[in-house]
Amino acid sequence: MKRATTLQKPKGFKAKVADPANPPWSEQMLGPPTLRRGRGPQQAPRKVSTTIRLDADVIAFFRARGPGFQTQINDELRKVVKRGQTSRSTGRRSA
Repeated sequence: MKRATTLQKPKGFKAKVADPANPPWSEQMLGPPTLRRGRGPQQAPRKVSTTIRLDADVIAFFRARGPGFQTQINDELRKVVKRGQTSRSTGRRSA
């Protein structure tokens, strides 16, 4: 059975020496703490993550309209759903 050994300092190891070119950090150097503000946790999940394949020209159209293209696509799909509920609601496409 092997004995437990303790690690020894390698030969030529020197104790920490203060380096004037690289001083330790101080509170004054770090400055006051900053709070990170962000979106925060979602209160109630309202959207579902999914994958959908769209034509490149459709994506280019919505991206050209500015930031938030996924929200814009969602809004347009919501309009189609509302119209679909009032007219035909079979949910099937003809082949």
